[in-house]
Amino acid sequence: MAVIQIAATDGAGSFDTLVVMPKAQPAGVVVLVQEIFGVNSAMHALSEWVADMGFIALTPDLFWRQQKNVVLEPDQGQAQWEQAFKFMNGFDQEKGLADIAATIAHGRKMQGASGKVGTMGFCLGGRMAFKAATGTDADCNVSYYGVMLDALVAEKPAFRGPLLIHIAENDKFVPPEAQQKILAGVKGEPKVAAHVYPGVDHAFARMGGHAWDGRAATIANGRTAEFLVKHLG
Repeated sequence: MAVIQIAATDGAGSFDTLVVMPKAQPAGVVVLVQEIFGVNSAMHALSEWVADMGFIALTPDLFWRQQKNVVLEPDQGQAQWEQAFKFMNGFDQEKGLADIAATIAHGRKMQGASGKVGTMGFCLGGRMAFKAATGTDADCNVSYYGVMLDALVAEKPAFRGPLLIHIAENDKFVPPEAQQKILAGVKGEPKVAAHVYPGVDHAFARMGGHAWDGRAATIANGRTAEFLVKHLG
Protein backbone atom coordinates (compact mmCIF):
# COMPACT_ATOMS: atom_id res chain seq x y z
CA MET A 1 0.00 0.00 0.00
CA ALA A 2 1.38 3.38 -1.04
CA VAL A 3 0.23 6.94 -1.69
CA ILE A 4 0.99 8.77 -4.93
CA GLN A 5 0.22 12.27 -6.21
CA ILE A 6 -1.92 12.87 -9.29
CA ALA A 7 -2.10 16.33 -10.83
CA ALA A 8 -5.51 17.93 -11.29
CA THR A 9 -6.26 18.87 -14.88
CA ASP A 10 -7.40 22.39 -13.95
CA GLY A 11 -4.01 23.32 -12.49
CA ALA A 12 -5.34 23.66 -8.95
CA GLY A 13 -2.74 21.31 -7.53
CA SER A 14 -2.45 17.59 -6.94
CA PHE A 15 -4.28 15.07 -4.79
CA ASP A 16 -3.21 12.02 -2.83
CA THR A 17 -4.23 8.64 -4.22
CA LEU A 18 -3.98 5.38 -2.31
CA VAL A 19 -2.48 2.54 -4.36
CA VAL A 20 -2.73 -1.18 -3.61
CA MET A 21 -1.13 -3.57 -6.09
CA PRO A 22 -2.20 -7.16 -6.80
CA LYS A 23 0.23 -10.06 -6.81
CA ALA A 24 0.08 -10.62 -10.57
CA GLN A 25 0.68 -7.96 -13.20
CA PRO A 26 -0.17 -6.55 -15.68
CA ALA A 27 -3.61 -6.00 -14.24
CA GLY A 28 -6.71 -3.94 -14.80
CA VAL A 29 -7.24 -0.89 -12.60
CA VAL A 30 -10.23 -0.05 -10.41
CA VAL A 31 -10.65 3.57 -9.31
CA LEU A 32 -12.46 3.44 -5.98
CA VAL A 33 -14.68 6.43 -5.25
CA GLN A 34 -15.21 7.27 -1.60
CA GLU A 35 -18.32 7.67 0.48
CA ILE A 36 -18.84 11.02 2.22
CA PHE A 37 -16.37 9.96 4.91
CA GLY A 38 -13.18 10.36 2.89
CA VAL A 39 -10.49 7.73 2.36
CA ASN A 40 -11.16 6.02 5.68
CA SER A 41 -10.73 2.50 7.04
CA ALA A 42 -13.57 1.17 4.88
CA MET A 43 -11.91 2.48 1.72
CA HIS A 44 -8.58 0.99 2.79
CA ALA A 45 -10.28 -2.39 3.26
CA LEU A 46 -12.00 -2.11 -0.12
CA SER A 47 -8.69 -1.30 -1.76
CA GLU A 48 -7.19 -4.48 -0.30
CA TRP A 49 -10.24 -6.46 -1.49
CA VAL A 50 -9.90 -5.14 -5.04
CA ALA A 51 -6.20 -6.04 -5.06
CA ASP A 52 -7.03 -9.53 -3.75
CA MET A 53 -9.31 -9.93 -6.79
CA GLY A 54 -6.31 -9.25 -9.01
CA PHE A 55 -6.80 -5.58 -9.86
CA ILE A 56 -4.79 -2.46 -9.09
CA ALA A 57 -6.77 -0.31 -6.65
CA LEU A 58 -6.51 3.48 -6.93
CA THR A 59 -8.44 5.51 -4.34
CA PRO A 60 -8.19 9.28 -4.86
CA ASP A 61 -8.79 11.84 -2.11
CA LEU A 62 -11.77 13.64 -3.65
CA PHE A 63 -12.32 16.18 -0.85
CA TRP A 64 -8.81 17.62 -1.25
CA ARG A 65 -10.08 20.92 -2.63
CA GLN A 66 -11.80 21.53 0.72
CA GLN A 67 -9.37 19.73 3.03
CA LYS A 68 -6.68 17.19 2.25
CA ASN A 69 -6.93 13.64 3.54
CA VAL A 70 -10.31 13.77 5.25
CA VAL A 71 -10.78 10.63 7.35
CA LEU A 72 -14.13 10.17 9.11
CA GLU A 73 -15.62 7.00 10.57
CA PRO A 74 -19.43 6.73 10.39
CA ASP A 75 -19.72 4.47 13.42
CA GLN A 76 -17.93 6.90 15.75
CA GLY A 77 -20.79 9.26 16.49
CA GLN A 78 -22.99 12.05 15.18
CA ALA A 79 -20.16 14.58 14.98
CA GLN A 80 -18.47 12.46 12.29
CA TRP A 81 -21.69 12.42 10.26
CA GLU A 82 -22.12 16.17 10.58
CA GLN A 83 -18.60 16.77 9.28
CA ALA A 84 -19.16 14.30 6.46
CA PHE A 85 -22.32 16.07 5.28
CA LYS A 86 -20.46 19.38 5.43
CA PHE A 87 -17.82 18.03 3.08
CA MET A 88 -20.44 16.47 0.81
CA ASN A 89 -22.34 19.76 0.56
CA GLY A 90 -19.13 21.60 -0.25
CA PHE A 91 -18.05 19.07 -2.87
CA ASP A 92 -17.92 20.30 -6.48
CA GLN A 93 -19.09 17.22 -8.36
CA GLU A 94 -17.90 18.36 -11.77
CA LYS A 95 -14.40 19.06 -10.49
CA GLY A 96 -14.58 15.75 -8.65
CA LEU A 97 -15.48 14.00 -11.91
CA ALA A 98 -12.50 15.68 -13.55
CA ASP A 99 -10.29 14.32 -10.76
CA ILE A 100 -11.72 10.85 -11.33
CA ALA A 101 -10.98 11.22 -15.05
CA ALA A 102 -7.40 12.23 -14.21
CA THR A 103 -7.09 9.13 -12.02
CA ILE A 104 -8.42 6.96 -14.84
CA ALA A 105 -5.88 8.46 -17.24
CA HIS A 106 -3.07 7.83 -14.75
CA GLY A 107 -4.27 4.26 -14.22
CA ARG A 108 -4.14 3.44 -17.92
CA LYS A 109 -0.44 4.28 -18.15
CA MET A 110 0.94 3.35 -14.73
CA GLN A 111 3.52 0.63 -14.33
CA GLY A 112 1.94 -2.79 -13.95
CA ALA A 113 -1.37 -1.77 -15.53
CA SER A 114 -3.00 -3.49 -18.50
CA GLY A 115 -4.51 -0.28 -19.85
CA LYS A 116 -8.09 -1.08 -18.83
CA VAL A 117 -9.65 0.99 -16.02
CA GLY A 118 -13.02 0.89 -14.26
CA THR A 119 -14.62 2.86 -11.45
CA MET A 120 -16.45 1.65 -8.35
CA GLY A 121 -18.14 4.02 -5.91
CA PHE A 122 -20.24 3.96 -2.76
CA CYS A 123 -22.95 6.41 -1.61
CA LEU A 124 -21.71 9.77 -2.97
CA GLY A 125 -19.12 7.68 -4.79
CA GLY A 126 -21.94 5.60 -6.25
CA ARG A 127 -23.37 8.77 -7.75
CA MET A 128 -19.94 9.68 -9.10
CA ALA A 129 -19.52 6.20 -10.63
CA PHE A 130 -22.81 6.79 -12.47
CA LYS A 131 -21.46 10.12 -13.68
CA ALA A 132 -18.23 8.39 -14.71
CA ALA A 133 -20.28 6.04 -16.89
CA THR A 134 -21.62 9.04 -18.82
CA GLY A 135 -18.76 11.52 -18.49
CA THR A 136 -15.48 9.59 -18.69
CA ASP A 137 -13.90 6.91 -20.86
CA ALA A 138 -13.85 4.30 -18.07
CA ASP A 139 -14.15 0.75 -19.36
CA CYS A 140 -16.79 -0.10 -16.75
CA ASN A 141 -18.43 1.39 -13.65
CA VAL A 142 -20.03 0.04 -10.47
CA SER A 143 -22.41 2.06 -8.28
CA TYR A 144 -23.22 0.85 -4.77
CA TYR A 145 -26.27 2.59 -3.23
CA GLY A 146 -25.60 5.79 -5.15
CA VAL A 147 -27.51 8.84 -3.97
CA MET A 148 -29.61 11.16 -6.16
CA LEU A 149 -29.37 8.87 -9.16
CA ASP A 150 -33.01 9.61 -10.00
CA ALA A 151 -32.02 13.19 -10.85
CA LEU A 152 -29.23 11.93 -13.12
CA VAL A 153 -31.54 9.47 -14.85
CA ALA A 154 -34.05 12.27 -15.46
CA GLU A 155 -31.42 13.99 -17.62
CA LYS A 156 -31.58 11.00 -20.00
CA PRO A 157 -27.80 10.64 -20.24
CA ALA A 158 -25.93 8.70 -22.88
CA PHE A 159 -23.89 5.92 -21.29
CA ARG A 160 -20.35 5.70 -22.61
CA GLY A 161 -19.31 2.69 -20.55
CA PRO A 162 -21.08 -0.28 -18.93
CA LEU A 163 -22.67 0.41 -15.54
CA LEU A 164 -23.68 -1.97 -12.74
CA ILE A 165 -26.03 -0.46 -10.13
CA HIS A 166 -26.67 -1.92 -6.67
CA ILE A 167 -29.76 -0.51 -4.88
CA ALA A 168 -30.78 -1.13 -1.25
CA GLU A 169 -34.55 -1.63 -0.98
CA ASN A 170 -34.79 0.14 2.40
CA ASP A 171 -32.26 2.87 1.63
CA LYS A 172 -33.24 5.88 3.76
CA PHE A 173 -31.43 8.17 1.33
CA VAL A 174 -33.06 6.69 -1.79
CA PRO A 175 -36.81 6.25 -1.09
CA PRO A 176 -39.06 3.92 -3.11
CA GLU A 177 -40.22 6.66 -5.48
CA ALA A 178 -36.61 7.50 -6.35
CA GLN A 179 -35.79 3.83 -6.84
CA GLN A 180 -38.71 3.44 -9.23
CA LYS A 181 -37.49 6.40 -11.28
CA ILE A 182 -33.98 4.94 -11.44
CA LEU A 183 -35.19 1.52 -12.54
CA ALA A 184 -37.57 2.98 -15.11
CA GLY A 185 -34.91 5.34 -16.39
CA VAL A 186 -32.33 2.62 -17.10
CA LYS A 187 -34.78 -0.03 -18.29
CA GLY A 188 -33.79 -1.17 -21.77
CA GLU A 189 -30.37 0.49 -21.59
CA PRO A 190 -28.02 -2.14 -23.06
CA LYS A 191 -25.03 -0.90 -21.06
CA VAL A 192 -26.79 -0.75 -17.66
CA ALA A 193 -27.76 -3.49 -15.20
CA ALA A 194 -29.54 -2.60 -11.94
CA HIS A 195 -30.27 -4.88 -8.99
CA VAL A 196 -32.38 -4.21 -5.89
CA TYR A 197 -31.46 -6.01 -2.66
CA PRO A 198 -34.55 -6.74 -0.53
CA GLY A 199 -34.79 -5.71 3.11
CA VAL A 200 -31.41 -3.95 3.37
CA ASP A 201 -30.43 -0.36 4.11
CA HIS A 202 -27.94 2.09 2.69
CA ALA A 203 -24.33 0.90 3.08
CA PHE A 204 -25.33 -2.77 3.36
CA ALA A 205 -21.96 -3.74 1.86
CA ARG A 206 -19.79 -1.78 4.33
CA MET A 207 -18.33 -4.62 6.36
CA GLY A 208 -18.62 -3.98 10.09
CA GLY A 209 -21.02 -1.07 9.59
CA HIS A 210 -24.41 -0.77 11.25
CA ALA A 211 -26.24 -1.71 8.04
CA TRP A 212 -23.96 -4.60 7.02
CA ASP A 213 -25.85 -7.52 5.50
CA GLY A 214 -23.70 -10.52 4.71
CA ARG A 215 -26.07 -12.17 2.26
CA ALA A 216 -26.83 -9.07 0.18
CA ALA A 217 -23.20 -7.97 0.23
CA THR A 218 -21.99 -11.38 -0.92
CA ILE A 219 -24.47 -11.43 -3.81
CA ALA A 220 -23.67 -7.84 -4.82
CA ASN A 221 -19.93 -8.35 -4.51
CA GLY A 222 -20.12 -11.54 -6.57
CA ARG A 223 -21.89 -9.66 -9.34
CA THR A 224 -19.27 -6.93 -9.08
CA ALA A 225 -16.40 -9.41 -9.33
CA GLU A 226 -17.86 -11.03 -12.45
CA PHE A 227 -18.51 -7.61 -13.99
CA LEU A 228 -14.96 -6.40 -13.36
CA VAL A 229 -13.41 -9.60 -14.71
CA LYS A 230 -15.57 -9.36 -17.84
CA HIS A 231 -14.60 -5.78 -18.60
CA LEU A 232 -11.11 -5.42 -17.14
CA GLY A 233 -9.74 -8.93 -17.63
